[in-house]
Amino acid sequence: MIKTVIESIRDTLRQEMARDERIFILGEDVGVLGGVFRVTEGLYETFGPDRLIDAPISELAIIGIAIGAAGVGLRPIAEIEFADFIHPAFDQIVNQAAKLRYRTNGDWDCPLVIRTPYGGGIHGALYHSQSIEATFAHFPGLKIVAPATPYDAKGLLRAALADPDPVLYLEHKKTYRSIKGEVPEEDYIVPIGKAEVKRQGADLSIFAYGMMLHESLAAAELLAQDGISAEVIDLRSLLPIDWETIFESVRKTNRVCIVHEDTYTMGLGAEIGARIAEEAFMDLDAPIVRVTGPDLPGVPFNEIGEQTFLPNAQKIADAARRLAQF
Repeated sequence: MIKTVIESIRDTLRQEMARDERIFILGEDVGVLGGVFRVTEGLYETFGPDRLIDAPISELAIIGIAIGAAGVGLRPIAEIEFADFIHPAFDQIVNQAAKLRYRTNGDWDCPLVIRTPYGGGIHGALYHSQSIEATFAHFPGLKIVAPATPYDAKGLLRAALADPDPVLYLEHKKTYRSIKGEVPEEDYIVPIGKAEVKRQGADLSIFAYGMMLHESLAAAELLAQDGISAEVIDLRSLLPIDWETIFESVRKTNRVCIVHEDTYTMGLGAEIGARIAEEAFMDLDAPIVRVTGPDLPGVPFNEIGEQTFLPNAQKIADAARRLAQF
């Protein structure tokens, strides 16, 4: 069945909540309103106020309560209304949830899923457009996934709900209704930690995730018109990262372009580039290229400013053309 990303997430939540009564959703406006983006629309009517819990405006409390619930055998899904507002819960996530298994020597686990919309492109301005993945990818004990398609939205959400450790499930808000695709009705899981080659290529590799996957695929079409064959890899899982698939592509094409809309300095692309330089340097025929957002405090609200900030297919194609000339 063809679905949008938001439909895939909503339907998967409904299916998994019907299957497992331990699952409940906690967050701001997730119940009666159905979420600020309507991701949980209709679930309150089906499962009621005990499993769709409208929380006060306290991200710290939302995550803290969810950690406690996970510790006593429930399967909480904590929704942070926008990724930009996750920072008050930073200590709970990285010092409590991420460390619980380690500090108890495996006696306790923390089966917690934290869902949050991230990224720009919808005129959300400074406080509704941030990309937070690199900040949290620094902390072992967490897992981070960023589905870009309706198929992966279902498969990764089911994988996250089955995981015994905390998973940060990032939903790029621009993909919610703009990206459609086939979603099988039967159950399946997309393994956390496994990337996917979305387009085969021979001349260079483009690594991306979230909305930037779609911009990268569009860039590959532009490059093909110039006779440049670009391989496009959807990372999907940002912690852990599928290094095997990355290195295999590098060995194949010998040129690397990393794309994300987060800022340039200390973005996820920096770690990917460093690991490639450490472990696959002799396979490179050219310097590693990054196409990212600029080092600005936030994404501008106005159309021109926002589009100047965000990478797009043309910017990626231009960088890849320069890369292919080496």
